[in-house]
Amino acid sequence: MTHSTGRLLAVSDLHVSHEDNRRIVEKLRPETDQDWLIVAGDVGELTTDIEWALALLRDRFAKVVWAPGNHELWTHPADPVPARGQARYDHLVALCRSLGVLTPEDPFAVWRGAGGPVTVAPLFLLYDYSFRPAGSSRQEALRRAYDEGIVCTDEFLLHPDPYPSREAWCRARVEATERRLAACDPDIPLVLVNHFPLVRQPTAALHFQVFAQWCGTTLTADWHRRFRTATVVYGHLHIPRTTTYDGVPFREVSLGYPREWRRRGVPDPLLRSVLPAPVTA
Repeated sequence: MTHSTGRLLAVSDLHVSHEDNRRIVEKLRPETDQDWLIVAGDVGELTTDIEWALALLRDRFAKVVWAPGNHELWTHPADPVPARGQARYDHLVALCRSLGVLTPEDPFAVWRGAGGPVTVAPLFLLYDYSFRPAGSSRQEALRRAYDEGIVCTDEFLLHPDPYPSREAWCRARVEATERRLAACDPDIPLVLVNHFPLVRQPTAALHFQVFAQWCGTTLTADWHRRFRTATVVYGHLHIPRTTTYDGVPFREVSLGYPREWRRRGVPDPLLRSVLPAPVTA
């Protein structure tokens, strides 16, 4: 393997419980021995699958940075770890630390390779149903989702314990994360990594708009402006693309389910370059 300044790469929504996705992950490799990899959530649902994938990637990349998706937070009946809510998240953080993978609970790492320096900030924020249809209450939006048969599995498997609701857990995470970002060195730009988009605009591309209520929070709508942000990296929507808001690139870096990537093709390259920034026409 060659030595160079390396690249800051990103991917999300690997969903390795699907055998075809697992085979794709087995083939992922860096181009240099200094490449870092951001994994923006939804590695899998079972702790055994999450451990397998993150251990494999950590063995191959110079550094791996993980932000949790909603699927990692599920308490699945087949999972050997029955922990719920905050206890499950704590278990995953401990697992990542045992593997040498950085989490939202660790000091933010500074990428000093090509395009740097930038502070790579993995976030865990959840959602609060505020991306719901205009003029509707949370109860109305949820009822509409049930009527249309478009209900996120989180409603059954993502438990907020000990918080009274997912919204309350989201608010607590937003408040704590906001304070932490405000304390970052303002002279070094941020790469904000969150499983869910930090702004609502990307959800306009969803085929089922009622699903947007499980896709983020309006509380983060100005973070890319308030904090000095070089790039935002996210997943969850399974619509891999780059859009720009207020001059800041937002990179959706998902693989998605086999039924999705078979239809449109696996993103090429699957590991998207955050830095150095890709050249656009």
